[in-house]
Amino acid sequence: MIHFIALSWRTDPIVLLCNRKDLIYIWVSKPQDCSSPKSMWFLWNIFSKGTHMLQCLCGKSLKKNKNPSDPQLKGIVTRLYCRQGYYLQMNPDGSLDGTKDDSSNSSLFNLIPVGLRVVAIQSVKSGLYIAMNGEGHLYTSELFTAECKFKESVFENYYVIYSSMLYRQQESGRAWFLGLNKDGQAMKGNRVKKTKPAAHFLPKPLEVAMYREPSLHDVGETVPKAAAAAAAAAAAAAAATGAVAATSKSTSEPAMMNGGKPVSKPDKPAT
Repeated sequence: MIHFIALSWRTDPIVLLCNRKDLIYIWVSKPQDCSSPKSMWFLWNIFSKGTHMLQCLCGKSLKKNKNPSDPQLKGIVTRLYCRQGYYLQMNPDGSLDGTKDDSSNSSLFNLIPVGLRVVAIQSVKSGLYIAMNGEGHLYTSELFTAECKFKESVFENYYVIYSSMLYRQQESGRAWFLGLNKDGQAMKGNRVKKTKPAAHFLPKPLEVAMYREPSLHDVGETVPKAAAAAAAAAAAAAAATGAVAATSKSTSEPAMMNGGKPVSKPDKPAT
């Protein structure tokens, strides 16, 4: 329990804040007149600027707890311009490629910090995350998983490179990078070299935004059908009102990989 003890006029130790285990003493070398401006300034500095020190020593927060549901991550809305001459974009079907159009909504992305120099790249239009699987293919995911984490690094020429936090070459340890080829098609991460223009991106921020921390899901986890249906209904309602519609794409559907090439699935038997 925190106790407040009255200040003394003498050179006795003044206990400002304490608990039963730790005591914090401030020694005053001469009498303090609590009514003088100098004394008030002295006390104000102790109670205001010493908050962090007292919090560390007492082991208790002196500030009100923030609502965990409030946005607490500061990121940016941006376009990612590749050195190959294209803007990275996410098409309505979830495929990834490049576009020359610098005003397309499909090239707008949320760059959300999810760790130290680690970001999640989320489409503003669809709400889907860019991810890289164990074969180096890029795909889009409705759920935020470990495959959606990319390390953001600045290269020697001041371009930014994005590498998978989960996968890399087993023997050499070389990272797998996000990249576009000279035709604007998405490349396999294990074929992109960080020294080549394919991996070099230049973020062009449009605005700073606050985000909630994405909930981390297991790789391969699917969205419940009820939630997917609710998301689809919400997207339809947003489209009807003229807002930017967020397309609902379940991870149970074929993932669009490597520039929009779908993963092959066996044909369903005829009934």
